[in-house]
Amino acid sequence: MTRINTNVSAMVARTNLDRTNTDLATRLQRLSTGLKINRGADDPAGLIVSERLRGEISSIGQAVDNIERASNVIATTESALQEINDLLISIKSLSVESANTGAFSKQEIEANQLQLDSAVESITRISNTASFAGLKLLNGSLDYLTSGVTASQISDISIKGANFGLNPSIPVSVEVLQSAEHASLFLSGNGNGTFTSAVSFEVQGNEGVQVFTFASGTALSAVVNAINQVSDATGVNASLASATDPTSGVILESAKFGSSEFVSVRKLSGGAFFDAYTAQGGGAVNRDIGGDTLALINGNLAIGDGLDISLNASNLNVEMTLTSAAAQTLGTAYTYAITGGGATYQIGPDINSLQQVGFGIQSVAATRLGNSTVGFLNEVLTGEADSLLNDPRGASEIIDAAIDQISTLRGRIGAFERNTLDTTLRSQQVALENLTSAESVIRDTDFAEETSNLTRAQILQQAGTQTLAIANNTAQSVLSLLG
Repeated sequence: MTRINTNVSAMVARTNLDRTNTDLATRLQRLSTGLKINRGADDPAGLIVSERLRGEISSIGQAVDNIERASNVIATTESALQEINDLLISIKSLSVESANTGAFSKQEIEANQLQLDSAVESITRISNTASFAGLKLLNGSLDYLTSGVTASQISDISIKGANFGLNPSIPVSVEVLQSAEHASLFLSGNGNGTFTSAVSFEVQGNEGVQVFTFASGTALSAVVNAINQVSDATGVNASLASATDPTSGVILESAKFGSSEFVSVRKLSGGAFFDAYTAQGGGAVNRDIGGDTLALINGNLAIGDGLDISLNASNLNVEMTLTSAAAQTLGTAYTYAITGGGATYQIGPDINSLQQVGFGIQSVAATRLGNSTVGFLNEVLTGEADSLLNDPRGASEIIDAAIDQISTLRGRIGAFERNTLDTTLRSQQVALENLTSAESVIRDTDFAEETSNLTRAQILQQAGTQTLAIANNTAQSVLSLLG
């Protein structure tokens, strides 16, 4: 080539050197940052995918933190409930001791009462003070709020979990499909209101068994009184079939409703006339069992246990105790609404109702431990009807109910931690590992590959520089033609 105005060889060498320098800069940048994608031009599609993955990784990481935080809250709540449980167990023995009036003086029972008062006050104090980072745990602030509950229909309600979704409240409708029943047997009065001959028979219920022996001519009213005198030991109550007719016969009923309740009557001797029947005019039997109420809650079939019904659905976990009148009235809908409250735990990476769990914790103050049937724990304090001085049996029943309530709450909290929080935590941790691995493949630098490419770029740069120098000097050969 003998033209000197245009050095094509130098232009080619310079272009390739520029490309080599750009490639070398890219390799140096990737090695210095540790990232394969530093700007959109590096890999547009990869950038889009990696940014989406980074968003998911961040959300899942926070979900893991949320679950671990919830587990800490649960552990704090559990420790407070353990203390309350220990206090209740300690005062249970006091109630049993105080019933032994033949061996303990009034002064000793009064001392027991003072100890019980102190324990009950401590229970309320724990309820008011148990907290986590300023969040009150056991004072009822994490309980659900309701409106429209009618006491004559629903005597007790415990909302364990509710998921509101996009709704401000959850309407609840209860419709009884099948009545709750006592276990019941009928003893005939033979039309004259007395036993026509001597008889000995056994009465058995859920609490135990007792044997009764009556002489000929014993009035049915006396039979009723004798059976009721030990009803606490048998779980069986007696009454005349008609309160105004002493000849109407005797009805024996279980003290409680439900299929777990039973009444059994078995003749031991005498009483050729003696028989038990399912009802007046019914068939002769010696045993009957009660029946559970069957109901729909928001159209879902609820589990019945005596007067209690419960539903554990995806958006509502609730237990209710119906009054005996409501549990025996068919076709009527009992309605109320859950208007707010509860604790919401965000355990998934997306904010929606499927990745949130509602959990309710009722107050465990003395005024809330127990139930409307046996009474509440504050009723065992000095001067109250069920104090150790007035009624140690009533105090014992209330304390038993409180122990059951606290134990159930602890079990429910433990199940929530084990079956919901722990399992979700493990699944989210696995998802976090997999997404992080996928994002790393797309975005992070492969140092083995990049160091190899860096060496190649360095060699090409040195060769390109030398080539450009040679190309620039080539035009000088034209001077030899001017000799």
